[in-house]
Amino acid sequence: MEFVTLNTGVEIPMIGTGTNTYGKQDHNYNGDITGDTTELDAAIASGYRLIDTAIGYRNEAVIGAAVKKSGLDRSEFFLTSKLPGKEEYTASREAVEAGIAFSLEQLQTDYIDLYLIHHPWDDLDEIVSVWKVLEEYVDKGVFKAIGVSNFDERQLQYLLDNARIEPAVNQIQSHVGHWNHEVIAFGKQHGIVSEAWGPLSGVSDEARVKLTEIGKSYNKSWAQVSLRYQIQSGVVVIPKSHDAGRQKDNLELFDFELTAEEMAEVAAL
Repeated sequence: MEFVTLNTGVEIPMIGTGTNTYGKQDHNYNGDITGDTTELDAAIASGYRLIDTAIGYRNEAVIGAAVKKSGLDRSEFFLTSKLPGKEEYTASREAVEAGIAFSLEQLQTDYIDLYLIHHPWDDLDEIVSVWKVLEEYVDKGVFKAIGVSNFDERQLQYLLDNARIEPAVNQIQSHVGHWNHEVIAFGKQHGIVSEAWGPLSGVSDEARVKLTEIGKSYNKSWAQVSLRYQIQSGVVVIPKSHDAGRQKDNLELFDFELTAEEMAEVAAL
């Protein structure tokens, strides 16, 4: 595994697992919570330690149960969760603190490695007010790092202008056909690590053929080439699979390196 150091000095793995359909009936995002940890058990057994969840996914308890079930020390994991950008979680200090307390309880932990504002909303001053509460939890050691998700350059700049602790991560949509190069570049300028959700989404047949062609010389799949492009660009990736074999394949990214020409070809897809 390779790591990148966040602006708080904390190291985050370059690849983790998404979980937004884990522990749910029929693997459906809106499905009933079953509490089944099978997919996450397999991911942990394969070596995943960065685990991404959110209050909005309704399955933080599933992640907490899987981590406990693994028998590994809590310090072995890098847990990420997110506070929804909804009034019931953002309208007051008490609302923010209640959301945080819920995440800690569900995850069965007394600290969270990375806590994000799940998505922005129109009232940027209210976002800053929520952020200031999160900063206090960094001060107390409850959060090792804080960040945002789905923020654009304008929203990031407003937060940077008004924050005491700068965001460590911006989790964004990034995949073939929608690399989000501008937001990623802005983040790099300001020491904000970009993290890709859905990093294997949106691949056209044409792009898949090109990625497969690039992967042949490395004995790698189109998916591994796509993920390698992103981590080689300094972007943390959180793919998700319910298949144990594909979970293992997605970790096999550190025994090859794309050339500058290949990087340019993938960037253009």
